[in-house]
Amino acid sequence: MCTTLAIYTIMKSQLLLQRLHDIGRSLDESGHALALIGLGSVGLEQNRLDAFSDLDFFAIVEPGCKPDYLANLEWLSAISPIAYHFANTEDGYKLLYADGIFCEFAVFEPDELQAIPFAAGRVVWKRPEVAETIAESAKTSPNWPRRDQAWLLGEALTNLYVGMERERRGERLSAMRFIQGYAVDRLLELIDQFEEAQPVTPDEFALERRFEQRYLDAARHAPLWLQGYEQNQASALAILTYLEQHFQVNEAMAAAIRELCV
Repeated sequence: MCTTLAIYTIMKSQLLLQRLHDIGRSLDESGHALALIGLGSVGLEQNRLDAFSDLDFFAIVEPGCKPDYLANLEWLSAISPIAYHFANTEDGYKLLYADGIFCEFAVFEPDELQAIPFAAGRVVWKRPEVAETIAESAKTSPNWPRRDQAWLLGEALTNLYVGMERERRGERLSAMRFIQGYAVDRLLELIDQFEEAQPVTPDEFALERRFEQRYLDAARHAPLWLQGYEQNQASALAILTYLEQHFQVNEAMAAAIRELCV
């Protein structure tokens, strides 16, 4: 089974890179494109490319041409049939090819590209006069802010408290968001500050990405924090216990949370 997956991974990776190359060729032939930038695992992090990767890319086009490239996706459908697509932002789409390749992309004009932060990508194709630096953001990418631990701890604890109030009121879905969503988000930021990360490339825009590979010890506890819709109480207690093991938790707040969990 492992051998089959390995073979499939190689085949899928090759298909993804070839599809990106074909998109670059199609842009070249379209007449008004300037460059194609591959991002993430099809950009500068191809060591992460596997059978479950998507195509993330920016198409850079001449000034005034962006609306045409967004309104008419023939530059993509001419390569292979499109099974589904929808405009998820004003700049681009999420798109599924009929052969299973999933894309998330945006179309920008040069001036727009200079105004947005993004992790550096790879130039897949460009016109000769376009600089290689087009794949680099002019703005500093937003690394995760090193927010004050006291604030993060306070947010996590009060999210647990409010979540358990919602649980006791019968608002289970809202409770789940507060406990297994908001509180866990703050917990991830705390873990990033006290557990030494493994040498795995972080995602500057999503701290939860590659969490299991970066934080081996904390990841062992994650199933206890995220026990599901029916287990808000157990999840809240597990998060609280973990916080108490690593931080000086206010006794009154901890007691109030536990009282709601009875």
